Amino acid sequence: MRITAEELSWSVAGTAVVREVSADIAPGETVALLGPNGSGKSSLLRCLAGLRTPGAGTVRYDGACVRDWSARRIARHVAFVAQDAGADSDLRVADVVGLGRTPYRDRWRGPDATDREAVADALERVGLTALAGRSWKALSGGERQRAHLARALAQRPYALLLDEPTNHLDVKHRLELMELLAGSGRTVLVVLHDLSLAVRYCDRLLLLHRGRLIASGAPAAVLTAQRLAEVFEVDAELTTDPLGHPVVTYRGPLGTSPRTPRTALPEGNP
Repeated sequence: MRITAEELSWSVAGTAVVREVSADIAPGETVALLGPNGSGKSSLLRCLAGLRTPGAGTVRYDGACVRDWSARRIARHVAFVAQDAGADSDLRVADVVGLGRTPYRDRWRGPDATDREAVADALERVGLTALAGRSWKALSGGERQRAHLARALAQRPYALLLDEPTNHLDVKHRLELMELLAGSGRTVLVVLHDLSLAVRYCDRLLLLHRGRLIASGAPAAVLTAQRLAEVFEVDAELTTDPLGHPVVTYRGPLGTSPRTPRTALPEGNP
């Protein structure tokens, strides 16, 4: 599914948070939305997911304006995973994941075979099958985040919009999540703070600064040393690791001297 933003703006209490952003995300593309804290990433993502009404501009799915779409119709096209996926509930994990099937059920009908298949498949894809019967309250923060991703996958949308989904995840599960998103075949727009994950797994980057889209394109074209300094205020550059994967190498915050590498103490010293 193609997601298009046309001159989107959104304000709160008279303060512009998103400023005239235009962007086009092609079907099947995995795109990272980057920027420092307060740059408008989450607000833009919620506008694109239909969770906020922009003050100006238009959101289109496959060319159709979604301003007058119902929440149910939007939910059949787009699944949204929030930044803070915490909840206080006595539901089982499988029940939480099953909420992703809500757009396809009427109020009085229980889950059918299609719903149960979608939930089981989603739990397997995020590695939580063994925890399907566990209480939601018993999960760790990382397990809850993976369960919310499973809920989005159970929704079987055309597009996934995720706000910092790697929060609370350890290194293994961060890599697995990004592998899953990049290989999903769906249109994916994901807010990330880990720039190295973004450049390794995403086809394209959108860089926001003070509410405006200032760069869009391939990682090497967007994350130049100059932009990393101007936007993130760090001395860094885009390099490659020994395996050939692109990584962002940091020297430190702007205006500071690089730290001297630590040396190991001689054996036997306290």
